[in-house]
Amino acid sequence: MNRIIIAGLMAFAVSCTPVKQSTSNVSLKEAFNKKFYIGTAMNLQQIHGTDQKSVEIIKQQFSSIVAENCMKSMFLQPAEGKFFFDDADQFVAFGEKNKMFIIGHTLVWHSQAPKWFFTDSNGNNVTPEVLKQRMKNHITTVVSRYKGRVKGWDVVNEAILEDGSYRKSKFYEILGEEFIPLAFQYAHEADPNAELYYNDYNEWYPGKIQAVSKMVKKLKSQGIRIDGVGMQAHVGMDAPSIDEYEKAMVAYAETGVKVNVTEMEISALPSPWGNSANISDTVAYKKEMNPYTQGLPANVQTQWEKRYVDFFSLFLKHSDKIRRVTLWGVTDLHSWKNDFPIKGRTDYPLLFDRQDQAKPVIEKIVKLTGE
Repeated sequence: MNRIIIAGLMAFAVSCTPVKQSTSNVSLKEAFNKKFYIGTAMNLQQIHGTDQKSVEIIKQQFSSIVAENCMKSMFLQPAEGKFFFDDADQFVAFGEKNKMFIIGHTLVWHSQAPKWFFTDSNGNNVTPEVLKQRMKNHITTVVSRYKGRVKGWDVVNEAILEDGSYRKSKFYEILGEEFIPLAFQYAHEADPNAELYYNDYNEWYPGKIQAVSKMVKKLKSQGIRIDGVGMQAHVGMDAPSIDEYEKAMVAYAETGVKVNVTEMEISALPSPWGNSANISDTVAYKKEMNPYTQGLPANVQTQWEKRYVDFFSLFLKHSDKIRRVTLWGVTDLHSWKNDFPIKGRTDYPLLFDRQDQAKPVIEKIVKLTGE
C-alpha cells in the first residue's frame, strides 16, 4: 500500500504536459481480434475492483488476462494442504464475466514457491517421491478447480538459464530434468482441454533458444502435451534487436508450438547491467539510473514509441505463429519496473500513463492492423 501511495503522490507532483488520449475509436482488442489475443496482467486492486479506472481500461482494451501474482504457489498454498483461492476465484470470475481468454500463471516456479514445498520437518530436502506427490497435489488441485475456465496455463516458469543449462532450483536439485515433463503431465491429466505453456525471460539468447527448443521437441516426442512457448518480452530500448527477437520467435514456432508474448513491457530507462559492482558514488549512480523523474524527454519518447511499433510490426508479420501478446500491467503507475533493479526508479514501460490515459503509441499500434 505504501508503494501505491508514494507513486500516486509522485504522479501529482510531476509537472509535465498531459499525455494526449488516443483519437482512434478502435480498441486494441478490436484491432487485433483476427490476429491474436491481446492481454494484460491484473493486480489485486484490479481483481477486487478498487482500482476502477484500470478495470475499465482492461474491459475496453484487452481480450485476455493473466494474474500478476495471486495464482503463484506461495499464495495459493502457503501451507501444505491449506489452499487460499479467494483472489484467484475473483480473477477467474472477472475473466468469465467479460468473456476473456484466461491464463493461469504459474504452476511450477522456483522463485515464488513456499519453502515447505521442498523440505521435511527437519529442514532437509524431501525425497524425489515426496516432491513428485506435492507437485501432483498442487497442480491437480489448482487446475481441476478451474477446469474448462482457465484456458491456458504457464506450467513451468524460468527453468533454463541464458547459456542453455538448467537452473539449479530445488525442483532440479531434487528431481533433475524430470520435473518438467511431470508438471506438464499432471496439468494435462487435471484438464485435458487446457493449453499448456513453458514460459521464460531473456528468451532471445541463443543458448536458451536451443535448450528450450530441444525441451519442447522432447516433450512432444514423449507424447506430452505442450502448446506454446512464452516469451516474456521484458525488453529495453537497445536489446534485444528486432532481428534477434524474430529469430527466436521463428525457432520456437518451428518446434510445432505457438508463440506467446507473455509479460511485455519496454523500459525507457538505462540498463544497470554490466556496471561495476564497486561503485563509489552511489548517489550519482542512482541518479544516472533514474534520469526521467519528471517525464520522458521528447527524443526518448519518440524512440520508445518506435520501439513498441517495431515490436508490434514484428508480431503482425508473424501473427500466424502467435497465440497472444500480453502486457505485464495496465498503467505505468503500478509497473514493477519502477522499483527494479534499483528501488525508487520512475519508469514508463506500459501503454497507459500514471493518470490512466492512453498514450499516443496506442493509436500507432492500432493503425498497423489497418483498423
